[in-house]
Amino acid sequence: MLLSLMIFVPLIGMIVVLLLPRESEEMIKRVALVFTLVPLIIAVYLFIDYDRTIAGKQFRHGPVPWIEAFNIQYFVGIDGLSVTLMLLTALLGPICVLASWRNIDKGIKAYMALFLLLETGMLGFFAALDLFLFFVFFELTLLPMYFLIGVWGGPRREYAAIKFFLYTLFGSVLMLVALIAVYLKSGDPGARTFEIPELIRLASDPGHALADSTFQMWVFIGFFIGFAVKVPIFPFHTWLPDAHVEAPTAISVILAGVLLKMGTYGLVRINMDMFPEGMAVFANGDGIVGNSLAILGFVNIVYGSFCALAQTDFKKLVAYSSIGHMGFVILGLAAGNELGITGAILQMFNHGVISAMLFLLVGVLYDRAHHREINGFGGLGSRMPVYTGITTLAFMASLGLPGLSGFIGEAFSLIGAFESFPMLTILSTIGIVVGAAYFLWTLQRVFLGTLNPKYEELPEINGREILTLVPLGILVIVLGIWPHFAIEMFSESVVNLTTKMSGILQAGL
Repeated sequence: MLLSLMIFVPLIGMIVVLLLPRESEEMIKRVALVFTLVPLIIAVYLFIDYDRTIAGKQFRHGPVPWIEAFNIQYFVGIDGLSVTLMLLTALLGPICVLASWRNIDKGIKAYMALFLLLETGMLGFFAALDLFLFFVFFELTLLPMYFLIGVWGGPRREYAAIKFFLYTLFGSVLMLVALIAVYLKSGDPGARTFEIPELIRLASDPGHALADSTFQMWVFIGFFIGFAVKVPIFPFHTWLPDAHVEAPTAISVILAGVLLKMGTYGLVRINMDMFPEGMAVFANGDGIVGNSLAILGFVNIVYGSFCALAQTDFKKLVAYSSIGHMGFVILGLAAGNELGITGAILQMFNHGVISAMLFLLVGVLYDRAHHREINGFGGLGSRMPVYTGITTLAFMASLGLPGLSGFIGEAFSLIGAFESFPMLTILSTIGIVVGAAYFLWTLQRVFLGTLNPKYEELPEINGREILTLVPLGILVIVLGIWPHFAIEMFSESVVNLTTKMSGILQAGL
């Protein structure tokens, strides 16, 4: 019940917000903050109480019959991977409400209501143990995000929102087709199921229709494209820079911190765990097809990094850097070994924290200067030393400086990938070099040199803004020094995944 309470508290908060008078803007903000703090408190409790020695699902609620005619159930539970990402989601909830406190100046009631609905969708997605429920929560994030970008975004907000919606909807349609195919193959009429643990068991039974390698290959493709749009993986990435540039600061934080992780989480939970033979075809086979997942990871890294290097818009630079860094996650997953998968999962969490910091920092500067043109600044380090220090920490973490959280995930992903794809891994290190180049160059242009006279009176970062950044900064440092804090949460799940993939590879796939 505690897990379900965590998922639906923001939804209750949405209802409360909608019942408040439109004019009571401060009250609406406070109520929204409270209803995002409750899931955070529960998430911390679940994280602490989670039994790290067990690979299975914990804190289960259900199965409770929902649509009995098709054996659809309300069924939720968490393992080490999902509890980690739910903690990240719950942490970013109140941070985003605080980041919106002064930045959103119209339609506060609708904005907060949609944000709370979005949080319920994200939390439910990571906890769902019924495939149909998993899809429902996945889709539930689409509508509020569309309006949050389309109504409260920048000058080209309608274009960015429609593009985001159409791309995601395209992926969702293919996912729905694959989902229906899995359901129909799961058993005879009357015995069919959407229960994810049961589907994973059936897909590993050599005598069952779900275990057929050809079938797994095709449904793998359907789910993969749906999740690839969300990650995003090249060539499904073009919606992301537009969405980030036009979205309000807090929504960019959620987009990079959580929504992108929904794509990689789906690849692990569904593509790798449920369809390992399909995964083996594209990640551990022969030729271009057999290495296609690793190739896509490599392309993401190099393409995203060079695109970031070419940007003069601060926010667009961070957006393209996200595409590059998510490539390390794909490369680690493609390796299919313990180090690669551990690095990929760790990078999911670490990138969520670091990218959230970066977008918050971009928002701080935009609120003061009302533009994001990197070349338009200069010398801000002398005027805003606290802001400069926090930004430097985030930059160093993102470029992978040892001792900060961005290093260990990328290092593990590359080490794991080197065992399977040595040449691609070596070439992928180009992204690290280019990443250092664009962050250091940005640091130079924005903060060093002579102070631009236009910004002699630019106010320093304030207490509310520091409050949103401090928890993320602490995580960046703690996970850089002591990554075992996170790794121990999902180590048993990683062992299960690698054992499954090793068994398939030894069987000759």
